Amino acid sequence: MPSLDSNVLKLAPEAGTPAYRSAPHNIEAEQSLLGAILVNNDAFYRVSDFLEARHFFEPIHQTIFETAGSLIRMGKVATPVTLKTFLPADTDLGGITVSQYLARLAAEATTIINAQDYGRTIYELSLRRDLIRIGEDMVNVAFDAPVDFAPRAQIEDAERRLYELAESGRYDGGFQKFSQALTVAVDMAAKAFQRDGKLSGIATGLRDLDVKMGGLQPSDLIVLAGRPGMGKTALATNIAYNVAQAHQDELQADGTRKTVNGGIVGFFSCEMSAEQLATRIIAERTGIPSSSIRRGGIAERDFEKIRDASIEMQSLPFYVDETGGLSIAQLMARARRLKRQKGLDLLVVDYIQLLQGSSKRSDNRVQEVTEITTSLKALAKELTVPIIALSQLSRQVESRDDKRPQLSDLRESGSIEQDADVVMFVFREEYYLAMKQPIPGTDDHIKWQAEMDRALGKAEVIIGKQRHGPTGTVELHFESSVTRFGNLTPDGHLPTRTD
Repeated sequence: MPSLDSNVLKLAPEAGTPAYRSAPHNIEAEQSLLGAILVNNDAFYRVSDFLEARHFFEPIHQTIFETAGSLIRMGKVATPVTLKTFLPADTDLGGITVSQYLARLAAEATTIINAQDYGRTIYELSLRRDLIRIGEDMVNVAFDAPVDFAPRAQIEDAERRLYELAESGRYDGGFQKFSQALTVAVDMAAKAFQRDGKLSGIATGLRDLDVKMGGLQPSDLIVLAGRPGMGKTALATNIAYNVAQAHQDELQADGTRKTVNGGIVGFFSCEMSAEQLATRIIAERTGIPSSSIRRGGIAERDFEKIRDASIEMQSLPFYVDETGGLSIAQLMARARRLKRQKGLDLLVVDYIQLLQGSSKRSDNRVQEVTEITTSLKALAKELTVPIIALSQLSRQVESRDDKRPQLSDLRESGSIEQDADVVMFVFREEYYLAMKQPIPGTDDHIKWQAEMDRALGKAEVIIGKQRHGPTGTVELHFESSVTRFGNLTPDGHLPTRTD
């Protein structure tokens, strides 16, 4: 079949004139696919889940595909006869009419067996044209940018457009045979059997929490919430460190490395600086209070402990981003970059309320938080990693006698509860009891002291929501001086407070 552009007059370039390069396209593939559709409308369903009219290079082919698709979806037959009434009759296609062109497409069509291959060729060439367009835009914007234009903003916009391009219209989705899902499930069980703790997810290093959750599951958004002073950042830091410390990987046949235990951790510390976070982790590992480390009130033996701990931690796959005021779009771009460059198995965000929406306007904070949580869940699915996102709780907790948090205490948006796969609350009764100390020597003080002795060094992690597991409470040991959480109950003993 002659190509549409075969009748176009081609001028020979003058000597020294660079040859004109047209955008990547394959007119013959477009014609073959359209012909197959006009002969057998079933060919349309072989490509309609990933191919759109905009992916065609020729405008007339875009119109034919879109019109044929509309007829077929309405249950009608798309043939040259039914189609020609919906197309502009005065279109000149190299000297032939639309009716003649449709008839030629159908007459010279091949079997529909190759329809999907033609569709993939058209789609991939469209992707290449989009890549060229993004590249041209980058060049033009960089050349013409005003003085106050930040190049970093252009980089983030280009990253966003590239990832949108990578994720849109992929032809590897759709239905799969149930046996494939069974194979994946059995494979997950086998990996869980081989992994430390026999868990299907990544071990947190806190035994009873792992028993309750089965580890941190890929693609899960885990919201860790609490009032100030409860230790939610400390718990997230402890878990992140435990995961990074347990990291093991193995070389694959294609030359890449695959994590088999623990994981590579990315930590967005929107509140604390990287130095403060490092000091916390050093305090936790050495048992030396961070206040003593900052003041320099340590002995030489303590300094040797700090040195040894820092040497050990230098090799950990633990990456910290301390940028404040990040937008959710910037966070997503940086997480994707880390996944691409270093790998990523766990992402921690400290915390949701310090992030900004993509819009500069913040008239409606509820909508902004909704966008943030929805984007975090989408990012967890896209990168196939668990995301631990910290969240503040509303002050209504303080007005109750029982200060244990509830799902209704999540601040600013019901979307946090809705989008999260797991919602955990950190609660330390010791914190509240310490603020209610009665006068020493009274009966109330004796009763208070007994309650303090019972609560001392204990913390509760309340699992208020879990899509694929039970809710309930896990008790942990907590050392406030070094902000360290640890196992409290003996092996084989499960927490007693459950829903």
